[in-house]
Amino acid sequence: MEKATKKQMVNSGFGIFGFKKKVLDGIREVGFREPSPIQKEVIPIILDGLDVIAQAQTGTGKTAAFALPLVNGLKHNGSIEALVIAPTRELVMQIGDEIFKLGKYNKVRTVSLFGGQPIQRQVELLAKKPQIVIATPGRLLDHLRNGRLKKFAPQIVVLDESDEMLDMGFLDDIEEIFSYLPSERQTLLFSATMPTPIKHLAQKILHNPKLVKITPSDTTNQDISQRYYIINEQEREDAIVRLIDSEMPTKAIIFTRMKKEADLLCERLVDRGYKAGALHGDMEQRERQKSIKAFKDSSVNILVATDIAARGLDISGVSHVFNFHIPLNPESYVHRIGRTGRAGKKGVAITLATPLEFKELRRIKENTKAKIELYEIPNLQDTLDKKDGNLLEKIVKYEITDEALRVYEQIRANIDITQLVCKLLSMVLQDNKILGPNKIGLDKEDLYHFKKQLQENDKRRTKETKKMSSKTNNASPKKRSNGHRNNKDSKNKRDSRAKNSKRR
Repeated sequence: MEKATKKQMVNSGFGIFGFKKKVLDGIREVGFREPSPIQKEVIPIILDGLDVIAQAQTGTGKTAAFALPLVNGLKHNGSIEALVIAPTRELVMQIGDEIFKLGKYNKVRTVSLFGGQPIQRQVELLAKKPQIVIATPGRLLDHLRNGRLKKFAPQIVVLDESDEMLDMGFLDDIEEIFSYLPSERQTLLFSATMPTPIKHLAQKILHNPKLVKITPSDTTNQDISQRYYIINEQEREDAIVRLIDSEMPTKAIIFTRMKKEADLLCERLVDRGYKAGALHGDMEQRERQKSIKAFKDSSVNILVATDIAARGLDISGVSHVFNFHIPLNPESYVHRIGRTGRAGKKGVAITLATPLEFKELRRIKENTKAKIELYEIPNLQDTLDKKDGNLLEKIVKYEITDEALRVYEQIRANIDITQLVCKLLSMVLQDNKILGPNKIGLDKEDLYHFKKQLQENDKRRTKETKKMSSKTNNASPKKRSNGHRNNKDSKNKRDSRAKNSKRR
Protein backbone atom coordinates (compact mmCIF):
# COMPACT_ATOMS: atom_id res chain seq x y z
CA MET A 1 0.00 0.00 0.00
CA GLU A 2 1.32 3.44 -0.92
CA LYS A 3 2.04 5.49 2.18
CA ALA A 4 0.38 8.86 2.69
CA THR A 5 2.41 12.03 3.17
CA LYS A 6 1.96 14.25 6.26
CA LYS A 7 0.00 16.83 4.28
CA GLN A 8 -2.24 14.15 2.74
CA MET A 9 -2.83 12.60 6.16
CA VAL A 10 -4.06 15.83 7.75
CA ASN A 11 -6.41 16.44 4.85
CA SER A 12 -7.46 12.81 4.42
CA GLY A 13 -10.30 10.79 5.95
CA PHE A 14 -8.33 10.17 9.15
CA GLY A 15 -7.84 13.90 9.63
CA ILE A 16 -11.57 14.42 10.32
CA PHE A 17 -11.36 12.51 13.61
CA GLY A 18 -9.20 15.16 15.23
CA PHE A 19 -6.44 12.72 16.23
CA LYS A 20 -3.27 14.07 17.81
CA LYS A 21 -0.36 14.68 15.46
CA LYS A 22 1.61 11.80 17.05
CA VAL A 23 -1.26 9.41 16.26
CA LEU A 24 -1.51 10.68 12.68
CA ASP A 25 2.24 10.07 12.34
CA GLY A 26 1.67 6.45 13.41
CA ILE A 27 -1.20 6.07 10.93
CA ARG A 28 1.00 7.45 8.16
CA GLU A 29 3.85 5.07 8.99
CA VAL A 30 1.54 2.04 9.02
CA GLY A 31 0.33 3.12 5.57
CA PHE A 32 -3.38 3.73 6.19
CA ARG A 33 -4.87 6.31 3.84
CA GLU A 34 -8.66 6.25 4.21
CA PRO A 35 -10.77 4.82 7.06
CA SER A 36 -12.79 1.68 6.36
CA PRO A 37 -16.61 1.65 6.83
CA ILE A 38 -16.36 0.24 10.37
CA GLN A 39 -13.73 2.85 11.30
CA LYS A 40 -15.85 5.70 9.94
CA GLU A 41 -18.83 4.57 12.00
CA VAL A 42 -17.18 3.47 15.25
CA ILE A 43 -14.29 5.90 15.87
CA PRO A 44 -16.47 9.02 16.45
CA ILE A 45 -18.66 7.09 18.91
CA ILE A 46 -15.65 5.85 20.88
CA LEU A 47 -14.13 9.35 20.92
CA ASP A 48 -17.43 10.63 22.39
CA GLY A 49 -16.97 8.22 25.29
CA LEU A 50 -20.00 6.04 24.50
CA ASP A 51 -20.38 2.26 24.72
CA VAL A 52 -20.49 0.44 21.37
CA ILE A 53 -21.68 -2.85 19.92
CA ALA A 54 -19.95 -3.17 16.55
CA GLN A 55 -20.89 -6.02 14.25
CA ALA A 56 -18.60 -6.57 11.26
CA GLN A 57 -16.71 -9.40 9.62
CA THR A 58 -12.98 -10.03 9.97
CA GLY A 59 -10.67 -8.09 7.67
CA THR A 60 -12.69 -4.87 7.88
CA GLY A 61 -10.28 -2.85 10.01
CA LYS A 62 -11.88 -3.57 13.40
CA THR A 63 -8.60 -3.56 15.32
CA ALA A 64 -7.64 -0.05 14.18
CA ALA A 65 -11.23 1.07 14.83
CA PHE A 66 -10.71 0.66 18.57
CA ALA A 67 -6.89 0.89 18.71
CA LEU A 68 -6.70 4.43 17.32
CA PRO A 69 -9.04 6.00 19.92
CA LEU A 70 -7.23 4.05 22.69
CA VAL A 71 -3.85 5.38 21.60
CA ASN A 72 -5.18 8.89 21.04
CA GLY A 73 -6.74 9.09 24.51
CA LEU A 74 -3.73 7.97 26.58
CA LYS A 75 -3.18 10.12 29.66
CA HIS A 76 0.20 8.58 30.62
CA ASN A 77 -0.80 8.70 34.29
CA GLY A 78 1.11 5.58 35.37
CA SER A 79 -1.95 3.30 35.44
CA ILE A 80 -3.45 0.69 33.11
CA GLU A 81 -5.81 2.84 31.07
CA ALA A 82 -7.30 0.28 28.68
CA LEU A 83 -7.94 -3.47 28.53
CA VAL A 84 -8.47 -5.50 25.36
CA ILE A 85 -9.75 -9.08 25.71
CA ALA A 86 -9.40 -11.48 22.75
CA PRO A 87 -10.05 -15.25 22.46
CA THR A 88 -6.65 -16.58 21.32
CA ARG A 89 -2.99 -15.90 21.97
CA GLU A 90 -2.38 -15.32 18.25
CA LEU A 91 -5.03 -12.60 18.14
CA VAL A 92 -3.70 -11.06 21.38
CA MET A 93 -0.21 -10.83 19.85
CA GLN A 94 -1.53 -9.34 16.61
CA ILE A 95 -3.60 -6.71 18.42
CA GLY A 96 -0.56 -5.87 20.56
CA ASP A 97 1.60 -5.45 17.46
CA GLU A 98 -0.93 -3.16 15.76
CA ILE A 99 -1.46 -0.99 18.85
CA PHE A 100 2.31 -0.68 19.26
CA LYS A 101 2.78 0.41 15.64
CA LEU A 102 -0.11 2.90 15.71
CA GLY A 103 1.00 4.31 19.08
CA LYS A 104 4.72 4.34 18.35
CA TYR A 105 5.01 8.14 18.38
CA ASN A 106 2.68 8.52 21.36
CA LYS A 107 4.97 6.34 23.51
CA VAL A 108 2.42 3.59 24.05
CA ARG A 109 3.43 0.70 26.32
CA THR A 110 1.52 -2.56 26.03
CA VAL A 111 1.64 -5.96 27.72
CA SER A 112 0.17 -9.14 26.22
CA LEU A 113 -1.08 -11.79 28.66
CA PHE A 114 -1.80 -15.34 27.48
CA GLY A 115 -1.21 -18.93 28.48
CA GLY A 116 2.08 -20.65 27.75
CA GLN A 117 4.20 -17.74 28.98
CA PRO A 118 5.88 -17.74 32.43
CA ILE A 119 3.62 -15.96 34.94
CA GLN A 120 6.58 -14.28 36.67
CA ARG A 121 7.72 -12.74 33.39
CA GLN A 122 4.23 -11.27 32.90
CA VAL A 123 4.23 -9.91 36.47
CA GLU A 124 7.55 -8.17 35.76
CA LEU A 125 6.14 -6.62 32.57
CA LEU A 126 3.02 -5.43 34.41
CA ALA A 127 5.26 -3.78 37.03
CA LYS A 128 6.63 -1.52 34.26
CA LYS A 129 3.23 0.22 34.18
CA PRO A 130 1.88 -0.38 30.67
CA GLN A 131 -1.00 1.80 29.53
CA ILE A 132 -2.78 -0.97 27.60
CA VAL A 133 -3.15 -4.66 28.50
CA ILE A 134 -4.21 -7.19 25.84
CA ALA A 135 -5.17 -10.59 27.22
CA THR A 136 -6.91 -13.92 26.72
CA PRO A 137 -9.76 -14.51 29.21
CA GLY A 138 -8.13 -17.49 30.96
CA ARG A 139 -4.77 -15.90 31.75
CA LEU A 140 -6.32 -12.53 32.66
CA LEU A 141 -8.69 -14.20 35.11
CA ASP A 142 -5.78 -16.11 36.65
CA HIS A 143 -3.95 -12.82 37.33
CA LEU A 144 -7.11 -11.22 38.76
CA ARG A 145 -7.98 -14.12 41.06
CA ASN A 146 -4.45 -14.22 42.43
CA GLY A 147 -4.22 -10.48 43.03
CA ARG A 148 -1.37 -9.85 40.63
CA LEU A 149 -3.07 -6.85 39.02
CA LYS A 150 -2.87 -4.09 41.64
CA LYS A 151 -5.17 -1.05 41.37
CA PHE A 152 -6.60 -2.45 38.16
CA ALA A 153 -9.18 0.06 36.93
CA PRO A 154 -9.07 0.44 33.12
CA GLN A 155 -11.36 3.18 31.87
CA ILE A 156 -11.90 1.53 28.48
CA VAL A 157 -12.54 -2.20 28.00
CA VAL A 158 -12.68 -3.87 24.59
CA LEU A 159 -14.09 -7.32 23.83
CA ASP A 160 -12.86 -8.45 20.42
CA GLU A 161 -14.23 -11.46 18.49
CA SER A 162 -16.94 -11.90 21.13
CA ASP A 163 -18.77 -14.65 19.24
CA GLU A 164 -15.53 -16.63 19.08
CA MET A 165 -15.22 -16.36 22.87
CA LEU A 166 -18.72 -17.81 23.10
CA ASP A 167 -17.75 -20.73 20.83
CA MET A 168 -14.68 -21.40 22.96
CA GLY A 169 -16.67 -21.44 26.21
CA PHE A 170 -15.28 -18.20 27.70
CA LEU A 171 -18.56 -16.44 28.52
CA ASP A 172 -18.55 -17.35 32.24
CA ASP A 173 -14.92 -16.18 32.47
CA ILE A 174 -15.86 -12.88 30.80
CA GLU A 175 -18.66 -12.25 33.29
CA GLU A 176 -16.30 -12.96 36.19
CA ILE A 177 -13.63 -10.67 34.71
CA PHE A 178 -16.15 -7.81 34.59
CA SER A 179 -16.87 -8.30 38.30
CA TYR A 180 -13.29 -7.07 38.92
CA LEU A 181 -13.65 -4.00 36.68
CA PRO A 182 -14.88 -0.54 37.69
CA SER A 183 -18.55 0.13 37.02
CA GLU A 184 -17.68 3.55 35.60
CA ARG A 185 -16.02 2.60 32.34
CA GLN A 186 -16.47 2.65 28.56
CA THR A 187 -17.09 -0.79 27.05
CA LEU A 188 -16.67 -1.71 23.38
CA LEU A 189 -17.95 -5.05 22.08
CA PHE A 190 -16.88 -6.27 18.63
CA SER A 191 -18.32 -9.39 17.02
CA ALA A 192 -18.80 -10.82 13.53
CA THR A 193 -22.18 -12.31 14.52
CA MET A 194 -24.62 -11.62 17.37
CA PRO A 195 -25.97 -14.91 18.76
CA THR A 196 -28.44 -14.68 21.65
CA PRO A 197 -25.89 -15.34 24.46
CA ILE A 198 -23.76 -12.42 23.21
CA LYS A 199 -26.83 -10.16 23.21
CA HIS A 200 -27.52 -11.18 26.82
CA LEU A 201 -23.89 -10.51 27.75
CA ALA A 202 -24.09 -7.07 26.13
CA GLN A 203 -27.15 -6.22 28.22
CA LYS A 204 -25.19 -7.04 31.38
CA ILE A 205 -21.91 -5.23 30.70
CA LEU A 206 -22.77 -2.29 28.42
CA HIS A 207 -24.63 0.93 29.22
CA ASN A 208 -26.91 2.38 26.53
CA PRO A 209 -24.61 1.18 23.73
CA LYS A 210 -24.67 2.53 20.21
CA LEU A 211 -25.14 -0.27 17.67
CA VAL A 212 -23.04 -0.27 14.50
CA LYS A 213 -23.62 -3.00 11.95
CA ILE A 214 -21.58 -3.18 8.77
CA THR A 215 -23.46 -5.32 6.28
CA PRO A 216 -21.66 -7.73 3.91
CA SER A 217 -22.02 -5.21 1.07
CA ASP A 218 -19.78 -2.87 3.07
CA THR A 219 -17.06 -5.46 3.69
CA THR A 220 -14.48 -7.26 1.62
CA ASN A 221 -16.76 -10.29 1.22
CA GLN A 222 -17.77 -8.90 -2.16
CA ASP A 223 -14.15 -9.36 -3.23
CA ILE A 224 -14.22 -13.11 -2.55
CA SER A 225 -15.09 -15.53 -5.35
CA GLN A 226 -16.91 -18.40 -3.60
CA ARG A 227 -17.08 -21.86 -5.16
CA TYR A 228 -17.93 -25.40 -4.17
CA TYR A 229 -17.09 -28.77 -5.69
CA ILE A 230 -19.09 -31.98 -5.25
CA ILE A 231 -16.86 -35.01 -4.61
CA ASN A 232 -17.01 -38.51 -3.19
CA GLU A 233 -15.64 -38.91 0.34
CA GLN A 234 -12.61 -40.96 -0.75
CA GLU A 235 -11.64 -38.25 -3.28
CA ARG A 236 -11.19 -35.47 -0.71
CA GLU A 237 -7.38 -35.51 -0.58
CA ASP A 238 -6.93 -35.89 -4.34
CA ALA A 239 -9.43 -33.05 -4.84
CA ILE A 240 -7.58 -30.60 -2.60
CA VAL A 241 -4.25 -31.41 -4.30
CA ARG A 242 -5.76 -30.99 -7.78
CA LEU A 243 -7.30 -27.66 -6.84
CA ILE A 244 -4.01 -26.40 -5.37
CA ASP A 245 -2.28 -27.39 -8.62
CA SER A 246 -4.97 -25.71 -10.71
CA GLU A 247 -5.39 -22.55 -8.64
CA MET A 248 -1.67 -22.06 -7.88
CA PRO A 249 -2.34 -19.94 -4.75
CA THR A 250 0.28 -17.48 -3.55
CA LYS A 251 -0.84 -18.16 0.02
CA ALA A 252 -3.60 -20.52 1.10
CA ILE A 253 -5.24 -21.67 4.32
CA ILE A 254 -6.84 -25.12 4.31
CA PHE A 255 -9.36 -25.55 7.13
CA THR A 256 -9.90 -29.00 8.61
CA ARG A 257 -12.29 -30.09 11.35
CA MET A 258 -9.85 -32.12 13.45
CA LYS A 259 -6.30 -31.63 14.68
CA LYS A 260 -5.16 -35.08 13.55
CA GLU A 261 -6.60 -34.39 10.12
CA ALA A 262 -4.60 -31.14 9.91
CA ASP A 263 -1.37 -32.98 10.76
CA LEU A 264 -2.08 -35.81 8.32
CA LEU A 265 -3.02 -33.56 5.41
CA CYS A 266 -0.01 -31.32 6.05
CA GLU A 267 2.28 -34.37 6.06
CA ARG A 268 0.78 -35.64 2.79
CA LEU A 269 1.23 -32.24 1.12
CA VAL A 270 4.86 -31.98 2.27
CA ASP A 271 5.49 -35.50 0.96
CA ARG A 272 4.18 -34.37 -2.44
CA GLY A 273 6.58 -31.43 -2.50
CA TYR A 274 4.35 -28.58 -1.33
CA LYS A 275 5.56 -25.97 1.17
CA ALA A 276 2.98 -26.64 3.88
CA GLY A 277 2.73 -26.14 7.64
CA ALA A 278 0.14 -27.08 10.28
CA LEU A 279 -1.57 -25.01 12.97
CA HIS A 280 -3.82 -26.49 15.69
CA GLY A 281 -4.46 -26.40 19.42
CA ASP A 282 -2.37 -29.46 20.34
CA MET A 283 0.83 -27.82 19.14
CA GLU A 284 3.18 -26.19 21.64
CA GLN A 285 3.02 -22.40 21.64
CA ARG A 286 6.54 -22.15 20.17
CA GLU A 287 5.56 -24.49 17.32
CA ARG A 288 2.41 -22.48 16.61
CA GLN A 289 4.32 -19.21 16.50
CA LYS A 290 6.91 -20.82 14.24
CA SER A 291 4.18 -21.98 11.83
CA ILE A 292 2.58 -18.54 11.74
CA LYS A 293 5.93 -16.83 11.17
CA ALA A 294 6.80 -19.25 8.34
CA PHE A 295 3.42 -18.54 6.72
CA LYS A 296 3.81 -14.78 7.12
CA ASP A 297 7.29 -14.70 5.58
CA SER A 298 6.25 -17.21 2.85
CA SER A 299 8.66 -19.95 3.95
CA VAL A 300 5.50 -22.01 3.61
CA ASN A 301 2.62 -20.90 1.43
CA ILE A 302 0.02 -23.44 2.56
CA LEU A 303 -1.24 -23.46 6.16
CA VAL A 304 -3.41 -26.42 7.22
CA ALA A 305 -5.35 -25.24 10.25
CA THR A 306 -8.28 -25.93 12.55
CA ASP A 307 -10.90 -23.25 13.26
CA ILE A 308 -9.82 -22.59 16.86
CA ALA A 309 -6.12 -22.22 16.01
CA ALA A 310 -6.74 -19.88 13.08
CA ARG A 311 -9.20 -17.58 14.85
CA GLY A 312 -8.10 -13.99 14.74
CA LEU A 313 -5.24 -14.62 12.32
CA ASP A 314 -4.57 -11.45 10.38
CA ILE A 315 -2.11 -12.35 7.64
CA SER A 316 -1.97 -10.29 4.48
CA GLY A 317 -1.72 -11.78 1.02
CA VAL A 318 -3.88 -14.90 1.56
CA SER A 319 -5.18 -15.55 -1.95
CA HIS A 320 -7.19 -18.73 -1.22
CA VAL A 321 -9.15 -20.38 1.56
CA PHE A 322 -10.04 -24.07 1.20
CA ASN A 323 -12.69 -25.81 3.30
CA PHE A 324 -11.56 -29.44 3.43
CA HIS A 325 -14.95 -30.22 4.98
CA ILE A 326 -18.15 -28.20 5.20
CA PRO A 327 -17.86 -25.80 8.18
CA LEU A 328 -20.03 -26.78 11.15
CA ASN A 329 -22.15 -23.61 10.96
CA PRO A 330 -22.64 -20.44 8.89
CA GLU A 331 -20.68 -18.34 11.39
CA SER A 332 -17.65 -20.59 10.98
CA TYR A 333 -17.92 -20.29 7.18
CA VAL A 334 -17.96 -16.48 7.42
CA HIS A 335 -14.92 -16.45 9.72
CA ARG A 336 -12.97 -18.86 7.55
CA ILE A 337 -13.44 -17.14 4.21
CA GLY A 338 -12.75 -13.78 5.86
CA ARG A 339 -9.05 -14.69 5.90
CA THR A 340 -8.90 -13.84 2.18
CA GLY A 341 -10.21 -10.94 0.11
CA ARG A 342 -9.02 -8.44 2.71
CA ALA A 343 -8.39 -4.72 2.37
CA GLY A 344 -9.91 -4.55 -1.10
CA LYS A 345 -7.85 -7.39 -2.56
CA LYS A 346 -9.48 -10.25 -4.45
CA GLY A 347 -9.69 -13.70 -2.89
CA VAL A 348 -11.02 -17.19 -3.59
CA ALA A 349 -12.92 -19.43 -1.16
CA ILE A 350 -13.32 -23.07 -2.14
CA THR A 351 -15.44 -25.68 -0.34
CA LEU A 352 -15.41 -29.44 -0.85
CA ALA A 353 -18.71 -31.23 -0.25
CA THR A 354 -20.11 -34.71 -0.77
CA PRO A 355 -23.73 -35.13 -1.97
CA LEU A 356 -24.67 -36.09 1.61
CA GLU A 357 -23.18 -32.82 2.94
CA PHE A 358 -25.06 -30.64 0.49
CA LYS A 359 -27.89 -29.85 2.91
CA GLU A 360 -25.32 -28.28 5.26
CA LEU A 361 -23.93 -26.21 2.40
CA ARG A 362 -27.44 -25.06 1.44
CA ARG A 363 -28.03 -23.93 5.03
CA ILE A 364 -24.82 -21.88 4.89
CA LYS A 365 -25.86 -20.32 1.57
CA GLU A 366 -29.29 -19.39 2.90
CA ASN A 367 -28.00 -17.98 6.19
CA THR A 368 -25.14 -15.96 4.74
CA LYS A 369 -26.90 -14.98 1.49
CA ALA A 370 -23.59 -15.88 -0.14
CA LYS A 371 -23.32 -16.54 -3.86
CA ILE A 372 -21.45 -19.86 -3.77
CA GLU A 373 -21.24 -21.32 -7.27
CA LEU A 374 -20.88 -24.96 -8.32
CA TYR A 375 -17.78 -25.82 -10.39
CA GLU A 376 -16.22 -28.91 -11.95
CA ILE A 377 -12.78 -30.01 -10.72
CA PRO A 378 -10.30 -29.68 -13.61
CA ASN A 379 -9.03 -32.92 -15.09
CA LEU A 380 -5.35 -33.88 -15.32
CA GLN A 381 -4.68 -32.43 -18.79
CA ASP A 382 -6.49 -29.13 -18.15
CA THR A 383 -4.50 -28.63 -14.94
CA LEU A 384 -1.22 -29.46 -16.68
CA ASP A 385 -2.00 -27.05 -19.52
CA LYS A 386 -2.77 -24.29 -17.01
CA LYS A 387 0.48 -24.86 -15.10
CA ASP A 388 2.50 -24.95 -18.33
CA GLY A 389 0.89 -21.71 -19.46
CA ASN A 390 1.67 -20.10 -16.12
CA LEU A 391 5.30 -21.25 -16.35
CA LEU A 392 5.65 -19.87 -19.88
CA GLU A 393 4.19 -16.55 -18.73
CA LYS A 394 6.74 -16.37 -15.91
CA ILE A 395 9.62 -17.18 -18.27
CA VAL A 396 8.54 -14.48 -20.75
CA LYS A 397 8.31 -11.86 -17.98
CA TYR A 398 11.59 -12.89 -16.30
CA GLU A 399 14.40 -10.37 -16.65
CA ILE A 400 17.64 -11.60 -18.25
CA THR A 401 20.58 -11.11 -15.90
CA ASP A 402 24.20 -10.35 -16.78
CA GLU A 403 25.21 -13.63 -15.15
CA ALA A 404 22.84 -15.57 -17.45
CA LEU A 405 24.28 -13.81 -20.53
CA ARG A 406 27.81 -14.65 -19.39
CA VAL A 407 27.00 -18.37 -19.01
CA TYR A 408 25.16 -18.39 -22.34
CA GLU A 409 28.21 -16.92 -24.14
CA GLN A 410 30.38 -19.68 -22.66
CA ILE A 411 28.20 -22.62 -23.74
CA ARG A 412 26.47 -21.50 -26.94
CA ALA A 413 29.30 -22.71 -29.19
CA ASN A 414 29.15 -26.22 -27.69
CA ILE A 415 25.40 -26.90 -27.64
CA ASP A 416 22.47 -26.58 -30.02
CA ILE A 417 20.07 -23.83 -28.88
CA THR A 418 17.04 -26.14 -29.22
CA GLN A 419 18.72 -28.76 -27.05
CA LEU A 420 19.65 -26.12 -24.49
CA VAL A 421 16.07 -24.83 -24.18
CA CYS A 422 14.64 -28.36 -23.96
CA LYS A 423 17.16 -29.35 -21.27
CA LEU A 424 16.39 -26.26 -19.21
CA LEU A 425 12.64 -26.87 -19.54
CA SER A 426 13.11 -30.53 -18.54
CA MET A 427 14.99 -29.40 -15.45
CA VAL A 428 12.26 -26.92 -14.49
CA LEU A 429 9.33 -29.23 -15.31
CA GLN A 430 10.58 -32.12 -13.17
CA ASP A 431 9.03 -30.28 -10.20
CA ASN A 432 5.91 -29.37 -12.18
CA LYS A 433 4.32 -32.81 -12.28
CA ILE A 434 0.58 -33.26 -11.74
CA LEU A 435 -0.42 -36.39 -9.83
CA GLY A 436 -3.72 -38.11 -9.11
CA PRO A 437 -6.54 -39.58 -11.20
CA ASN A 438 -7.66 -37.86 -14.38
CA LYS A 439 -11.23 -37.32 -13.17
CA ILE A 440 -12.13 -36.21 -9.63
CA GLY A 441 -15.66 -35.43 -8.45
CA LEU A 442 -18.72 -35.07 -10.67
CA ASP A 443 -18.14 -34.81 -14.42
CA LYS A 444 -20.04 -32.46 -16.73
CA GLU A 445 -23.02 -34.80 -17.20
CA ASP A 446 -23.32 -35.52 -13.48
CA LEU A 447 -23.03 -31.81 -12.71
CA TYR A 448 -25.78 -31.04 -15.21
CA HIS A 449 -28.18 -33.44 -13.51
CA PHE A 450 -27.12 -32.23 -10.06
CA LYS A 451 -27.76 -28.58 -10.99
CA LYS A 452 -31.10 -29.51 -12.55
CA GLN A 453 -32.14 -31.27 -9.35
CA LEU A 454 -31.10 -28.20 -7.34
CA GLN A 455 -33.22 -25.92 -9.54
CA GLU A 456 -36.25 -28.21 -9.15
CA ASN A 457 -35.78 -28.29 -5.37
CA ASP A 458 -35.51 -24.48 -5.27
CA LYS A 459 -38.72 -24.10 -7.28
CA ARG A 460 -40.54 -26.56 -5.00
CA ARG A 461 -39.37 -24.76 -1.86
CA THR A 462 -40.35 -21.37 -3.28
CA LYS A 463 -43.79 -22.75 -4.11
CA GLU A 464 -44.20 -24.19 -0.60
CA THR A 465 -43.08 -20.90 0.98
CA LYS A 466 -45.65 -18.93 -1.05
CA LYS A 467 -48.33 -21.47 -0.11
CA MET A 468 -47.53 -21.15 3.60
CA SER A 469 -47.47 -17.36 3.31
CA SER A 470 -50.86 -17.40 1.60
CA LYS A 471 -52.35 -19.58 4.36
CA THR A 472 -51.04 -17.18 7.02
CA ASN A 473 -52.45 -14.12 5.24
CA ASN A 474 -55.83 -15.84 4.78
CA ALA A 475 -56.17 -16.89 8.42
CA SER A 476 -59.80 -16.41 9.60
CA PRO A 477 -60.69 -13.29 11.65
CA LYS A 478 -62.31 -15.57 14.19
CA LYS A 479 -59.01 -17.26 14.96
CA ARG A 480 -57.24 -13.93 15.29
CA SER A 481 -60.01 -12.72 17.58
CA ASN A 482 -59.57 -15.81 19.75
CA GLY A 483 -55.88 -15.15 19.86
CA HIS A 484 -56.54 -11.58 20.93
CA ARG A 485 -58.96 -12.77 23.62
CA ASN A 486 -56.39 -15.28 24.84
CA ASN A 487 -53.86 -12.48 25.08
CA LYS A 488 -56.35 -10.47 27.14
CA ASP A 489 -56.96 -13.46 29.37
CA SER A 490 -53.21 -13.87 29.85
CA LYS A 491 -52.87 -10.19 30.72
CA ASN A 492 -55.74 -10.41 33.24
CA LYS A 493 -54.07 -13.43 34.83
CA ARG A 494 -50.72 -11.60 35.07
CA ASP A 495 -52.46 -8.55 36.63
CA SER A 496 -54.24 -10.82 39.10
CA ARG A 497 -50.96 -12.53 40.06
CA ALA A 498 -49.33 -9.14 40.51
CA LYS A 499 -52.15 -7.98 42.86
CA ASN A 500 -51.93 -11.18 44.89
CA SER A 501 -48.16 -10.76 45.09
CA LYS A 502 -48.59 -7.21 46.45
CA ARG A 503 -51.03 -8.48 49.08
CA ARG A 504 -48.48 -11.10 50.17
